[in-house]
Amino acid sequence: MIEPKITNELIREHGLTPSEYQRIMQILGREPTFTELGIFSVMWSEHCSYKSSRLHLKNFPTTGERVIQGPGENAGVIDIGGGMAAVFKMESHNHPSYIEPYQGAATGVGGILRDIFTMGARPVASLNSLRFGPLSEPYHKHLFSGVVGGIAGYGNCMGVPTVGGELYCHPCYSGNILVNVFNLGIAKKERIFYGKASGIGNLVIYVGAKTGRDGIHGVTMASEEFKDDAQQKKPNVQIGDPFTEKLLLEACLEAMKKGLIVGIQDMGGAGLTSSSSEMAGRAGTGIELEISSVPQREQDMIPYEIMLSESQERMLLVAEPSKRDELLEIFKKWDLDATVIGKVTGDSYLRVKWHGSTVAEIPAAKISEDAPIYDRPSAPPQNQGELNTLDLKDVLEPTVDSINFNYNTCLLRLLSAPAIASKSLVWQQYDHMVRTDTVVLPGSDAALIRVKGTGAGIAMSVDCNSRYCYLDPYWGAVHTVCEAARNVACCGATPVALTDCLNFGNPEKPHVMWQFKQAITGISDACRVFETPVISGNVSFYNETLATAIYPTPIVAMVGIIEDVRRHLTQGFAGDGHAVMVLGQTCQELGASEYLSVCHDIEKGLPPAIDINKEKQLCMLLSRLNKDGLLLSAHDCSEGGLAVAIAESAISGSIGVEADLSLLRQNGKPLRGDTMLFGETATSVVVSARHEHVYEIETLARAAGLNSTLIGTTGGDHMRLRLNNATLVNISLTELTITYNNALEKSLGQNI
Repeated sequence: MIEPKITNELIREHGLTPSEYQRIMQILGREPTFTELGIFSVMWSEHCSYKSSRLHLKNFPTTGERVIQGPGENAGVIDIGGGMAAVFKMESHNHPSYIEPYQGAATGVGGILRDIFTMGARPVASLNSLRFGPLSEPYHKHLFSGVVGGIAGYGNCMGVPTVGGELYCHPCYSGNILVNVFNLGIAKKERIFYGKASGIGNLVIYVGAKTGRDGIHGVTMASEEFKDDAQQKKPNVQIGDPFTEKLLLEACLEAMKKGLIVGIQDMGGAGLTSSSSEMAGRAGTGIELEISSVPQREQDMIPYEIMLSESQERMLLVAEPSKRDELLEIFKKWDLDATVIGKVTGDSYLRVKWHGSTVAEIPAAKISEDAPIYDRPSAPPQNQGELNTLDLKDVLEPTVDSINFNYNTCLLRLLSAPAIASKSLVWQQYDHMVRTDTVVLPGSDAALIRVKGTGAGIAMSVDCNSRYCYLDPYWGAVHTVCEAARNVACCGATPVALTDCLNFGNPEKPHVMWQFKQAITGISDACRVFETPVISGNVSFYNETLATAIYPTPIVAMVGIIEDVRRHLTQGFAGDGHAVMVLGQTCQELGASEYLSVCHDIEKGLPPAIDINKEKQLCMLLSRLNKDGLLLSAHDCSEGGLAVAIAESAISGSIGVEADLSLLRQNGKPLRGDTMLFGETATSVVVSARHEHVYEIETLARAAGLNSTLIGTTGGDHMRLRLNNATLVNISLTELTITYNNALEKSLGQNI
C-alpha cells in the first residue's frame, strides 16, 4: 500500500491551516502518515472539535438537581422521578440534507436515535425543526419533499413516533436549509451507559452494518461554506438503512440489559475515528485497533477510508473478555456483524494497525480533547443600527373598509404563512402514535407523552424565531428559551432542562461570531432564571453559501415534566360559553413581527420587550392553574400575535369566539389596531376557563405579579374581534380553518 505524499496542497484539502499542521507535527514529533492526517482532519474539523465555539459554550449553565449527565457524552440525562431518567439531545444534518435531502434527513434521524440508545435508553419521541427557502422555488419544493420523506421513512421504520416540530421558510435559507432533529428516550436511572473505553485488556468490538465508502469527510464538508459545487459533494452524504438500525437498537438494549457492555459509542460523525479516540480520551486509556478485521462492504478499502467512513448503523463496544462469546451471540441472533477489532490499552494512545503494521499512532486525548481553541474576533454588523430602526409612521395601518388591505385579509395572510399555517401536510407523513405513549398530538403548543408505569408525562417543544435573532441575537435567544418554556407550560408541565442546536454562518467572520456570542449569552441568562440547564447540544457553523449566511438560528428544545399526565392542556377552545382571557401583558410593538414581514415586506426594528422573571412567573402560574383544574385551554402568543393565537385556538377547538380587545389598552391609551392584533407580545397567553373560575384565576395572576384580562366568550361559527368600538376581524370559522389547513399545499402548488 503506497500512501500519498504529504504536501501543502493535501494539507489544505484536508481543511487544516498551516499552524494546525505544525501543531500536529509537534504532537507526533514527526510528519503524519496519510491515515493520521485524515484522523486529525476530521477530529479537528469544526463539526467535531467545536474549536470556534467551545470557549463560549462554557457559559451555559449545565448542572442542576435533576441533571445526571450534562454535555460531553452522547446525550444528556435528567432524573424524571420514579427511578426513571429521560435521555435527550438535538443534532443538525444541514449540509447533507441540502445536497441529498432524503438521505441527509434520514441519516440525521438515524444518528440522533443512536445517540440516545447508546446511553441505554429506548427512544420514545422525536421532534424536528426545519428551515427552507421559499416553497415557490422549485428546488426547495424538492428539498421539502425529500427532507420530510427522509424523516418519515427512517422514523416510521424504527417505530419511533415523531410528535411535533416547527417549519419556517425564508429567503435566507435558500442556499442552506436547516434540518435539526431531536430525540428523547427513557431509561432506568441506574442503568445509564457511557462512551468510555474502561478496563485495560478489555475487548473493542465493532457491531452493526458493514463499512463502505459513503460519508467519508462528511464532517469536513459540514465545516465549510458552500460555494457553487454543492452537488459534487454527494459522495460525502451517508446512506441509511432503518431496518438495520432497528436490529442494532434491539441488540444493544438486550446486551445492556444482560450487563455485557462496559462502554459504548455511536460511530457517527468521523466514524471509527471519533468513536475510538473519544472513548479512550474520556477514560484516560488507549485503544489498539486491527482494522483489517472491520467488516467491509466494498473491495480494496484502505485504512484511511475505513477510519474516516461515516457508514451508518454502526457501534463500537467495549466488553470484558469473559463476556465476548455471549455478546457476539446476541448480535448474531439479530443478524448483525459483530467482530473483535482491538483492545483497551494503558498507554493512552490510539494505535491503528493494518494487517499487523502500524499506520497511525497518536495520543488519544490529543485528537479528541486537545484540538485548537479559537477566540475569534467579533463585532456587530455595520448595518445593525439601521436594522433596528423602525418608525411605525411609515407602516400603513389596515382599515376596516378597505377591500384589499383590511384586518381580515391580513389575518388570513398570516394564517397562510408557513411559520404559522397548519403543518398537517408534514405531520400526516409521520407515525406519531406508534408505541401508544403520545398524549398530545402534533399541532398544539407542545408535544406530550406518558411515561409508562408512572402517572407522569414529558412535554417537549422546539422553538426559535430567527428573525428576532437576526435583528437582536441576544434578545432573540432570550425569546427562544422563553417561548419554548411557555409552550411547555401551556401544556401544563414545568420546564426542567433543554438541549440546543446552534445554527450560524461562517465563524471566521466577526459579525457571525458576534451573533453567536450574543445568542450564547441570551440563552445562558434565560436558562439561569428558569433553572433549566443546557444538558446537551450541537453547533452547526458555516451555514453560508457564496458569502450569504443564514439568519442566526439557535434552536432550543425544552423538556418539561407534568406529574399527572391525565391533567394536561391543549391550545384548542374546549366548548361553547367559556370565558376567554389573556394572561400576561400586551405591548405597543410591531418590530420584528411576522405581520411586518408578511404584510409589509419589512424586517426591521427590535424584538418585543421581554422580562425573563415575569416569563418564569407566567410558566409557574400556568402550572398552578392547570394543577388546580382552573383552565380548559392555553395557547401562547408568538408569531402573528394575539389575533393568530385566538384564531388557532378557535380552529383547533372547532369553536367560534367573540372578543373585545379594548380592555387590553396600556395606560388607558388606545393602541393601533394592527399593533393590538398582530404585535407579538412576550409573556402573553390566551386561555379559556369556566366563567365561575375567572375570579380565582385573576386572584392567582395578581399574586404572581401578572395581568389577567377577560376579553370574550367562546361560541358560534365566527371569529369576531372588536377594538375601540369597531369590529376589526369578522371571519367565519370555516374560512379560517380552510385557509389555515390548506396553506402549505397551496405554497407547494398542490391541488386541494
